[in-house]
Parts: sequence; structure tokens; C-alpha cells
Amino acid sequence: MKTPIFILLIIALCISSGCSNAQFMSSEKILIVYLSRTNNTKAIAEIIHNNIGGALVALELENPYPENYQATVHQVVKENETGYLPTLKTKIDSIDNYVVVFLGFPTWDMKMPPPMKTFLHQYDLRGKTVIPFNTNAGYGVGSGFQTVKELCPNSRVLEGFSITGGVEKDGVYYVIKGEKAQEAEKKVKKWLQKIKVIE
Repeated sequence: MKTPIFILLIIALCISSGCSNAQFMSSEKILIVYLSRTNNTKAIAEIIHNNIGGALVALELENPYPENYQATVHQVVKENETGYLPTLKTKIDSIDNYVVVFLGFPTWDMKMPPPMKTFLHQYDLRGKTVIPFNTNAGYGVGSGFQTVKELCPNSRVLEGFSITGGVEKDGVYYVIKGEKAQEAEKKVKKWLQKIKVIE
């Protein structure tokens, strides 16, 4: 089935005018980057990917955090206090090829995790549409979404999405599965519709 000519004209106008909504562009122009310790943020990233396509990339570190929760908490607090940015093992080629960048991360220490800060310092997202999403233990996003705005001053930052995931300190890990996954799917779709990424 051929694409109607008026749809092609809309796409052309959208691109020429700098419109960045994902429904108007090839999935090759969409990047979904996420950091996930207990796979809850990964689950949301995969739901987004299933709805809009794009490149799905997990952030990995040269030196991973300890498996022990308390040791990781201690390390993250220290990194936040000193401004230390851990080195990423993940490399993204041709960041300029992407127009829409989704950023997924859990809330750590009521802040954006240091590895995501590394990513935002390492890659220039100016001129792109940046869309954050978050999982947390029930205490909310903290300053995470505000940090996205601060580190992407020349980007168009859309309304973010947040959902409760596991509570690692209580031994509750991957929870976005089964009925919880179905509930998350509905919430993600509603959010994507609200920010006009899907119809």
C-alpha cells in the first residue's frame, strides 16, 4: 500500500520546520537510552520501543557498580558529592543521526544516576527532542527530570514519565512483569499519546 501524498507532504513539512514528534519520522531517527539495575527501567524502555521502534541501547559501565546494594548506595552518594562521572563502556555511533532521544533511568539518592549524567556530558543533544522516563521505589523522580533540563539546555525536553518499580533495599527487584507489565503498558501508551509521540 502506497503512502498517501498528503502524509508525505506533512512529513516533509515537519522535517523542514524542525518538528520533532516521533510519529512523523523514521524509527531510525529515534534513540532509546536507558540505565537499569534491576530491569524495571529496561522493561519500560522495551515497552516504548515496542510502540515506536528506534534504537534501544542499555548503558553499561567500564567498572560496574557492586552487586551489594549498600555498597552501591555508598558509592553513588560519594559520586554525587564529588561530581564524579563514571566511564561508560557503551559507545553510540553517529549521535547526530538521531532526532528524538528517550532517556530512561531509575532514581538513585533522589537524583539522576551518575552514569546517565556521564552520557549527557559525553553526547551533545542540542537541537534534539529529549524525553525522559523513570522508575523508582515509590519516592518519585527526585531531581532527575530537572537535571535532564539543566544538562540539555539547547534541547526540547518533553514531559517525562515515571512509574514505581522495585524496592531493592527491601529485596524487591524486578516487578514490571505479568499484570504489572500490562498496567505499565497502558500508562506508557497514555503518556506517549499525551506528548503526541503516538496517536
